[in-house]
Amino acid sequence: MRKPDDQSLDLERLLDTLQADQHLNPRDARQVLDLAATQPARHPLETIAALNLENRRHPGQRLNLDSLCLWLASKVGLPYQRIDPMQLDLSQVNALISPAFAQRHGILILASDSHGVTVASAQPYRRDWQADLARSLGKPVHHVLASPLQLRQLTQSLFRLAHSVQGAQHQQAASLGELEQLLEVGKRQGEANADDAHIVHIVDWLLQYAIEQRASDIHLEPRREQGRLRYRIDGLLHTVYAFPASVTLAVVSRLKHLGRMDVAEKRRPQDGRVKSALSGGCEVELRLSTLPTPFGEKLVLRLFDPQQRQEDFAHLGLEGEQLAQWQALLQRRQGILLVTGPTGSGKTSTLYASLKLLATPEVNLCTIEDPIERLEPAFNQMQVQPALDLGFANGVRALLRQDPDIIMIGEIRDRETALVAVQAALTGHLVLSTLHTNDSCSAITRLLELGVADYLIRATLGGVMAQRLVRLLCRECQGGASSACGQPCLVCRGTGFHGRTGLFELLVPSAALRARIGAGADLACLRHQALEEGMLDLHRCGEAKVARGLTLPGEVFRVCA
Repeated sequence: MRKPDDQSLDLERLLDTLQADQHLNPRDARQVLDLAATQPARHPLETIAALNLENRRHPGQRLNLDSLCLWLASKVGLPYQRIDPMQLDLSQVNALISPAFAQRHGILILASDSHGVTVASAQPYRRDWQADLARSLGKPVHHVLASPLQLRQLTQSLFRLAHSVQGAQHQQAASLGELEQLLEVGKRQGEANADDAHIVHIVDWLLQYAIEQRASDIHLEPRREQGRLRYRIDGLLHTVYAFPASVTLAVVSRLKHLGRMDVAEKRRPQDGRVKSALSGGCEVELRLSTLPTPFGEKLVLRLFDPQQRQEDFAHLGLEGEQLAQWQALLQRRQGILLVTGPTGSGKTSTLYASLKLLATPEVNLCTIEDPIERLEPAFNQMQVQPALDLGFANGVRALLRQDPDIIMIGEIRDRETALVAVQAALTGHLVLSTLHTNDSCSAITRLLELGVADYLIRATLGGVMAQRLVRLLCRECQGGASSACGQPCLVCRGTGFHGRTGLFELLVPSAALRARIGAGADLACLRHQALEEGMLDLHRCGEAKVARGLTLPGEVFRVCA
């Protein structure tokens, strides 16, 4: 492929080279040229990829944008870089290069260290920017080829964000001077401009970006000089951006306002909820929680994707005999079913999947939660309100006067709640709840510690489900496409994992095990009895999923240790 000097890629020359390499035939090339005539401004590789043509040299494969970029990189002698947005230091990208310069030349800084700067471009022959950038930064520039689609999407998003951050920072500085003069009661630093257009855009961006990156939680953490934005993805936190301190406070205020929280109150924790419509028509439900810190309020947002709410037990990872046993337990008319595990182990998802199975028009299903995790039209849901003396125990007593068939208690935390739950189960109700214990048998000893009589546990406990979440191996990586080209996978961003599934340990107490429940019940003896009777524990459940190629032994050990 002949190399032009500082010129953009030529479509006809690309098509000639693809034909010479036997990837296309003349008929394919004519289709591409016909399409290009209707969209002349489109990048040549995107035009070719839009037709999804068969790769004539490799039957069964398609000439998609990724494969075309790989091919071009090999032709021009540049490394091809799939851009992982979560590996970019976004604040550094915006600090090293002006948006005007980057957009004029179609480039994006991917990394910078003492050895040089890595810059991505979709035009391998246009290098008129390289000398100027190296001189400006005082570092050597390493040029890599990237997807034109990725570059366009990222540069538009990141530089708009940078513009908003700068504008918000300047606006905050000006407003602070006005606040000192006005001394208006109830005004606080960072809250005056929570509705400023720049702050609105930053909030929209961080929510949209979280959805795109499959984040389950957003953390906004104020610090003395800068605030940190982090996303939790597949159970692990990733740093995304560093905002100026004043901008962080304004973003927190904006989100508190959206969540109908008291914006002026910064001394005590608060909870809120908001439903947001994002670009593209996507809706997401957010649960907000604030916590006072020395440098401002830390805000955590938990995201609930409405599409994920349609998941059934199979999607959660509960299957086979364990699923059949759990479904049989759900058909009981009375008793207590418990789901146990640490925070973030998927207990809520399992409970809601169970409740949706039970919520038929023939039953009255009531929940009391702290807070209400997800609003469900099929349930009668009640929020715990300690300020009004409405806790779990009082709430259950109120629910019992509502003629319920099924009651869900968000969590059994104390003796009073445990006792009213047992009482409800004894009087002909099916009760579902959660406990924070490490395994299923520990739920029995925990109830004993809370002061529930052993004979009541024997009479009411129907079953206990302990669970954990492990990361799933990326199917794209397992297919070998990414490893074959030496590039990080576009789906999992090179981590090797994409999504999570549950490990489950279901205890259905037998008569022999119930006989062991007493004031001096030994956890080891209870567990030994359950395993002897065939209970599949978390480790064995994990081993079964490792054997099926769903996850790795290290993942099972990480969550079950």
